[in-house]
Amino acid sequence: MKKFLMPLLVMGTAFAAQPALASDGETIFKSNACVACHSIDNKMVGPALKDVAAKNAGVEGAAATLALHIKNGNAGLWGPIPMPPNQVTEDEARILAEWVLSLN
Repeated sequence: MKKFLMPLLVMGTAFAAQPALASDGETIFKSNACVACHSIDNKMVGPALKDVAAKNAGVEGAAATLALHIKNGNAGLWGPIPMPPNQVTEDEARILAEWVLSLN
């Protein structure tokens, strides 16, 4: 019985130790309120994510700035409608920003 339970216990502990944080930008985008105002290809309430990527292409520090805007919100960059703060962690905001900037 011990031979069966010990590996099961070890596997259970390993899975429980996995972070609950989403690890890729698209998953974070789809699992948060982002999709209410943004799409990848088309302007909605906010700009298309590909437009954000194009505007920030080659801009030094763009990922860090975008992550701050995602986390804290911003106003006036894309028109009169402000983007509210989002309920994401700093890591999720960074991952999401890097993913947005990778879109072509």
